[in-house]
Order: sequence, then C-alpha cells, then structure tokens
Amino acid sequence: MKKFIYALLIAALPGLTIAAGGVQLDKAPVDLHDKASLQRGAQLFANYCLSCHSAQYMRFNRMARDLEMSDEQVRENLMFTTDKVGETMNVAMPEDQAETWFGTAPPDLSVLARARGADYLYTYFRSFYVDDSRPFGVNNAVFPDVGMPHALWELEGLKKPVLETVVHGDQETQVITGYQQVTEGSMTEAEYDRAAADLTNFMVYIAEPIRTERERLGWWVLGFLGVFFVFAYLLKKEYWRDIH
Repeated sequence: MKKFIYALLIAALPGLTIAAGGVQLDKAPVDLHDKASLQRGAQLFANYCLSCHSAQYMRFNRMARDLEMSDEQVRENLMFTTDKVGETMNVAMPEDQAETWFGTAPPDLSVLARARGADYLYTYFRSFYVDDSRPFGVNNAVFPDVGMPHALWELEGLKKPVLETVVHGDQETQVITGYQQVTEGSMTEAEYDRAAADLTNFMVYIAEPIRTERERLGWWVLGFLGVFFVFAYLLKKEYWRDIH
C-alpha cells in the first residue's frame, strides 16, 4: 500500500504548482496549435532572450516549417546571429564576455520548459520586482536572488512588491501578496500577460517540437489498440469455445 501511495505522489510531482521560492504558480495558457501565439513568442524570444541565451537544439528552418513561416520571414525577423536558415539558434553574446558580465555563461533554454514547466516560466516572467540590493536592481519572486536583469522590463515596466507579514509561531516572514507599478512599460498589464503567455508557449514548443505530432499519433495508436482488443477478445472467445 505504501509503495502505491509513493508511486501516486511521484506521478503527481509534475503537476505541483508551488515554485522553489514558495510562490503559487499561475496556470500558463499553453496552446501549441495557436500559430499566431507561437510566432509572437518566437519574435519575443529572438529580440529579448537570444542575445544572452541560446536554444542550440532548435534550427531556424525547422521552426519556420512548424510555425508556418517562410524562410525569408525568419531571416528578416528572427535571425540576428547568422544568415543561414539551417543553423541552430545560437547566442549572440560570446561566452567569455558572458562570464565576465554575469559571472557565468547564461544557460541554454532549449529544454527549460520541460525541466521547469510552463507554469513556472509563465509566472517567472511576471514576477520580477525592484530590489536595490541585487546587482541588476531586480529580483524575482519565483527565483529568489536571480542573477539576471529583467529582460522584458521595457514591456512590463518596473514594479515593487506589496509585502505582508505572516507569523508562524515565533517567526515572522515577509510574503509578497501583489505588486505596485513604479515605472510604466510600453504594454498594459493585460498585453504583457499575453506576451508572457506567447513567450512561454514558444519555449514549450522548442522544448519538444514533435509534441503535437506525437499526441496526434498517440490517438491513432490508441484507436488501433481499441480495435485490436475487440478482435483479440472475439478470437479468444472463439478459441475457448472449441476447447470446452
């Protein structure tokens, strides 16, 4: 019985909605069939992420085919580090300069959505706040003491946390209950939430480009197994009827 309970807990781990920092994660509106969202997310990724982070397992031409974009559209709008559409999405920043500026080279983002989950990324993009004690002047509620700037601050603006004191026994802790806008961004809150959703959607896509095809084939496999089960069951009944 205990083994069964442990197995259920392990199976439920990917569905947990509490981040490492103890923050409740918001549900990411992921839809890999929404090509417009994926295209907007690709644009955001190229403009705001690809200057520091790579996605070395994704090729531009594969992305163009999956997102229903022409090679020319990709060259004009998404390719800033190479002119070959068959190249992977490599970082624009040299690794030695990244180590000098950040202390370590920023990680590759190819499979981050599979490692962290879509809800984590969606909440992370929307959880930066002003913190003068940090080297880049910002912190993140989902990733405390984050070692990077808020790359999307021009879109979202800057905000400060609204803190509430929570008492547990003899201990008092500060909990973030909301945010207050300090500097306006170029987007409204609703527009930025959609941008964060688009970027999350794209990162979920690059983490497993074959996912929609895999899921489509999965239904065909289940259908085949269902039909095969019927014939196998009828064959079994016919076989045992002759034996009896």
